[in-house]
Amino acid sequence: MAKQGIACIELPKTHFDNLDFSFSGIKTAVINLNHKDPNMNKADLCASFQKTVTEILVENVKKAIANVVGTNDTVRLQDEPINLVLAGGVSANSYIRNEFSKLEKEENIKIYYPELKLCTDNAAMIASAGYYNYLEGNISDFTLNAVPNLKL
Repeated sequence: MAKQGIACIELPKTHFDNLDFSFSGIKTAVINLNHKDPNMNKADLCASFQKTVTEILVENVKKAIANVVGTNDTVRLQDEPINLVLAGGVSANSYIRNEFSKLEKEENIKIYYPELKLCTDNAAMIASAGYYNYLEGNISDFTLNAVPNLKL
């Protein structure tokens, strides 16, 4: 839907002094805007969300590059590009790929993108891991709790 819209809605960006970032504020803003005006142009809202999230990602990558260049100049040759991998479900987004391609031309970095068929969603990866655990007989009862950093 974002492809049909125009990124014309100003959305909030959360800024941290370090490389942390959060999309909770922007997600809440999108929900609130939609509730406030259910007839608003959804394509424009999607395009604005996509643009703002991508700007946050690009800004943080630039900060990370500055950290690497600033701290590792003795290890890294000046002409040697910094390698960056764009992966996961979000890396299938054509707008994000395009903006990172622009970044690659602006900065001394080389960006690697997996084939689109390999840009799977985390939920699909967890479901696949669960499937193979199930086949091996590793089954839990309903007392199992979520552990976000559980090693698979």
